[in-house]
Amino acid sequence: MKYTDTDRTIALAGIFQATQLVHQLAYTGKADGDDFETCINSLFVTDAGTAIETFGDITRLRSGLQALIEQLGGSGEAATQTQQSRQLDATKYAIGIMVLERKLSKNPTMLKAVFDGIERARSQAEHFSITHENVIASLAHTYSQTISTLLPKIMVNGEHTHLANPSTADRIRALLLAAIRAAVLWRQCQGNRWQLFFKRKKILDEAQRLLVKAEAV
Repeated sequence: MKYTDTDRTIALAGIFQATQLVHQLAYTGKADGDDFETCINSLFVTDAGTAIETFGDITRLRSGLQALIEQLGGSGEAATQTQQSRQLDATKYAIGIMVLERKLSKNPTMLKAVFDGIERARSQAEHFSITHENVIASLAHTYSQTISTLLPKIMVNGEHTHLANPSTADRIRALLLAAIRAAVLWRQCQGNRWQLFFKRKKILDEAQRLLVKAEAV
């Protein structure tokens, strides 16, 4: 199958949507419900025919596309200190996620453990809902027992009050797992770190085009 810059841009938007939500939760204890559901649901999509089907449709990735455009310097506005902090954290997490996904791809035993953990959570979601606390706790446990044991660890910055909250911590870990899922898609679409440098303008243009399309729906 031939993958395009559109596919790779969608995968990157998926990564940044998840990492941006991690930042939100870490500093406020809250995250957009629809964006959160999109990220979690992507973990249970294993038969997508196209990159966008992993996330539902392009409207579900508005936040991720906006975050990606900001990261690539295409927002056209000077970032505030708060925005700069969010962008730095999201970028740091995204880079870490890509490194961990590469390590995961070379560890078949851990890959199976991750797959089995997601399947257990899927079974729970059939009885509760995709974002039910039991489902999120199950996904968080899978992340803690597998990917979290790899180095370098993702060190999340934020307010101690929120990071120490078990429910918030579970949601953050579940989102990091969702970011790994998007990184898997990025690699499947033949994405690599060099394209972030040499195809930066193409990715930015495509992200802006997709965002216009998403906002027109």
